[in-house]
Amino acid sequence: MSRPFLTHSVVCLIVGGLGGVAAAVVGLGSSQTAIVLGMLYGLGFALLASPRATTPGAGLLWGLAYALLLWLANPGSFSVMTAASADAMLDSLRARFPALVGYLLCFGMPLGIALGTLRGLETQRGTTPFSLARALSVGGLAGLIGGWAFGKWMAQVDFYVVIAGLVNSTSHSVGVTIHFLFALIIGASFGVLFQRDIRGYGSSLGWGLGYGVFWWFLGPLTMLPLFQGAPIDWSYAHGAELFGSLIGHIVYGVIVGVLYAAVDRLWVGFFIESDPLNRQPEGTGARTLRSLGWGLVASLIGGVLFSVIMAATGALSRIASLVGSSSPVLGFVIHLCISLPIGVSYGILFQRESPTVGAGVIWGMLYGMVWWFFGPLTLFPVLLGGSFSWTLAAASAALPELVGHLLYGATTALVFLFLERRHDEWLLIDPRVAAREALLRRPIGTPAPALWFFVLTLGVALPIILG
Repeated sequence: MSRPFLTHSVVCLIVGGLGGVAAAVVGLGSSQTAIVLGMLYGLGFALLASPRATTPGAGLLWGLAYALLLWLANPGSFSVMTAASADAMLDSLRARFPALVGYLLCFGMPLGIALGTLRGLETQRGTTPFSLARALSVGGLAGLIGGWAFGKWMAQVDFYVVIAGLVNSTSHSVGVTIHFLFALIIGASFGVLFQRDIRGYGSSLGWGLGYGVFWWFLGPLTMLPLFQGAPIDWSYAHGAELFGSLIGHIVYGVIVGVLYAAVDRLWVGFFIESDPLNRQPEGTGARTLRSLGWGLVASLIGGVLFSVIMAATGALSRIASLVGSSSPVLGFVIHLCISLPIGVSYGILFQRESPTVGAGVIWGMLYGMVWWFFGPLTLFPVLLGGSFSWTLAAASAALPELVGHLLYGATTALVFLFLERRHDEWLLIDPRVAAREALLRRPIGTPAPALWFFVLTLGVALPIILG
C-alpha cells in the first residue's frame, strides 16, 4: 500500500466517520451504527475514487454518485425491488427519500470534496495552474446571470419573501438581494471547484447541471430551514413542495455551466494563451460551420424518431397550438423546426467531447433531458402566452415526453459523432495533426461517468418520486 493511498484512506475514514455523526444527528440511524457505516463508506470511497477524484469538482461528482449508489444498494432497496405493485414500490421509494438526501449530504459531499481537494494538491504540479481570480470572476458573473433566469420563477411564485426570511424580513427587495448574493457565491464556488475540469462547453454544461441538482438538496431542503431556525424536513412531501425550485436550480446550473465555459475561454484567450506558431489544420470558423451542419443533420434524424413518441402521446397537436391549430401534421413540421436549433446547439457544445461512441450517446441523453426541463416545462408554456410550468402536475403530464427527449438526444449524438469521426479521418493522416487532435479530444478519465449516473438517475427518478 502506497503512502498517498494510505493518507487518502485515513482522511476518508475520518470524514466518513464525521458524516456518520451528522447522519445520526438528523435521525438516519443510531450513533454507533451510523459512525461505523460512515467509516466503512469512507474506506470504500478511497479505494474506488482515489485514482479518479483528481480535483475538488471531480471529487464532488464522484462522491455524489457514490452516495447515490450506496442509497440504491442499501438493504432498504430490497423492499423496493420486491414490492408487489408499482404503487407499493413508489411508496417505498418515497419513504426512503430522506435517506437519499442524507447519503448525498452527509457522505457524498464531504467525502468527495475532501478527497478531491487532497488529490488536487498532489496532482497540481505539471497541470494548468489554478487561478483564484479567474475562478471567482468568471464563476461569479455566470452565477449572476443564472440567478437572473432563476429569479423570474421566484418572482412569479413570490419566493423572494421566503428567502428574505433568512434575515427575519418579509421585504421583496431584501429577498432579491439575498438571492443574487447566493447566486454570486454559488457561481464563484463552481469556478473554484471545476476550473481545472473545464475543457469544453458541453461537459461544462454537465458539471453545471449536476452542481445545480446538488444545490437543490443542500440549499432549499437543508440550509434554508437551518438558517430560519426551523427543523430540517427531508420528507418527499416537502421535496414535492419545492419541485419548482428543483427545476430552477437545474436551469441555473445549466446556464452557469455554459456561460462559465464561454467566458473562461475568453479569459484564457486574452490573458493566458499565446501560440502563434502552432496553427490548427483547419480554421475555427470552418470547424464551427461543419459542426453546425452535422448537428443539423443529426437533429433531423433524431427529431423524426422523437415524433413517433410525440404522436403517441398527443404532443404534436399541443405543439400545433402554438400557431392556433390542432393538426398533428403541422405539429410535426413545427416539431422538426424546433429540433433543428437544438441539434445545431448540440454540435457547437459537444464537438470533441466524446472519446467513445458510448460516451457520445450518454452525453446526448443528458442533453435531451436538459431540453425536457427547458422545453415542455419552461419555454413551451411561455410561447403559449403563459408562464413557467415548474409544477409536479406539469412534469407528470410531460413525463412520457422525457423518454422521447432521451431518445432524441441519443440519436442526435450518435449521428453527429458518426459525421464528426468521418470528417476527422482525413486529418489523422498527418501524424502531427493526429497528435494535436488527440489532445483536443476529451479524455476518458474524467468525472463524466459519475455525472452521467448522478444526473440521469435523479433526473428521471425525482419527478416520479416527488410526483
